[in-house]
Amino acid sequence: MSPARANLLLLIAGAIWGFGFVAQSTAMASIAPLVFLGLRFLLATLLMLPLALRETRQAQKPLTSSDRFFFLLIGLFLFGGITAQLFGIMATSVTNAGFLTGLYVLFVPFADVILFRNWPHPVVWPSSLAALIGIWLLSGARFDSFLAPGDWMVILGATFWALQVLFISRYASRTGRPFTLSLVQFAVCAVLGLSWGVALEGIDWPAIMAAAPQILYTGIFASCVAITLQTVGLRYTAAPQAAIFLSSETLFAALFGAILLGDRLPLIGMAGCALIFAAMLAVELVPMMGKRKITP
Repeated sequence: MSPARANLLLLIAGAIWGFGFVAQSTAMASIAPLVFLGLRFLLATLLMLPLALRETRQAQKPLTSSDRFFFLLIGLFLFGGITAQLFGIMATSVTNAGFLTGLYVLFVPFADVILFRNWPHPVVWPSSLAALIGIWLLSGARFDSFLAPGDWMVILGATFWALQVLFISRYASRTGRPFTLSLVQFAVCAVLGLSWGVALEGIDWPAIMAAAPQILYTGIFASCVAITLQTVGLRYTAAPQAAIFLSSETLFAALFGAILLGDRLPLIGMAGCALIFAAMLAVELVPMMGKRKITP
């Protein structure tokens, strides 16, 4: 697959996730978050199982113990990101959650430096400062209350997303088992979500029925389809480049939040969003333009 087609898959995943913010936000009005998460990924696990079994039968070599470990680790990163995002979105707007989740596009190169000693382009550092200023503007440009607790939970989720993107990029290509990796991620989230949800929140069948449309959308599209597109796309493009296409979910979240939920940002909040997104673009486009200039 060409990098252009891979990036298109990632863009489609971003659009699906953008609408998923709206689905998650409305679901939280009727169902407990951990039970919702567990049911969502249980559905995704059941849908992915036949594809993963077929992939396993056709595989030329079995997975190693190291592969299995990193598949489970990536599943834990996904669970951490989804859980923090779910609890965060209960205390902030869909628009805020969408833009703050997009910060993982900046966190990916930082994690790459810390974990793998891969140094990014110098533009990453001023872009990070610009993103922090954008967060401050998004919070209302006040020093007394720097973001609400829900916003900080979403930022924590973005950190887990960055680790998930980085590790998928490094290990999905090596194994050539994207469906199996997706299945493991879904299963980890389903098991942890349902076990903790039943223990801490209990089962409320009327609430589950009320949230059934959101469970179906997030289970089928935002989980099974979009995360699998992410896993496949990351096999053919670099993690920092992929992150900019995945970050399109922030724009789609703001768009769908405005159309369907009536979310509105003041002018200073819009300026903050623009600054965050400009930082995301700079991280990706400036290095690409530099390479193009020196190409003979």
